[in-house]
Amino acid sequence: MKVSIDQYCINVSDLQRSVDFYEKAIGLRITHRVETPEFREVILAGESGHRIQLAWHRNQKGPIEHGNGFWKLYLDTDDCEGLYARCMEAGAESVSAPERLEHWPVTAAFVRDPDGYLVEILETHGDTPEVSGPGAGNA
Repeated sequence: MKVSIDQYCINVSDLQRSVDFYEKAIGLRITHRVETPEFREVILAGESGHRIQLAWHRNQKGPIEHGNGFWKLYLDTDDCEGLYARCMEAGAESVSAPERLEHWPVTAAFVRDPDGYLVEILETHGDTPEVSGPGAGNA
């Protein structure tokens, strides 16, 4: 049996603002739109085909309550610094600039999207070991 994560849906407070960020700054492409009396959605995909679904509920007023179930969204890229720069130009909030991590074979940066969702931008440099991190040798 094959199983993979294909699509993730997040609620947004301003659908067009979020579409602009994920389409223009991040570089995803719109694959589908959904219109119902209760909500509107836009689905965008990256080169892998994996998708993010942006949902705006017509009765939502004010900011989105994030709760603590969603931590961050990962983006895979071959140019962490370039994608981070595009996010900054689009007005994203910087959490941390691109940095080559000591215990993982990646360069990582963090930004917040227009609704404050944490987005991790990763550029991988080689294979990730089965166990990684500062405490990997202590298992």
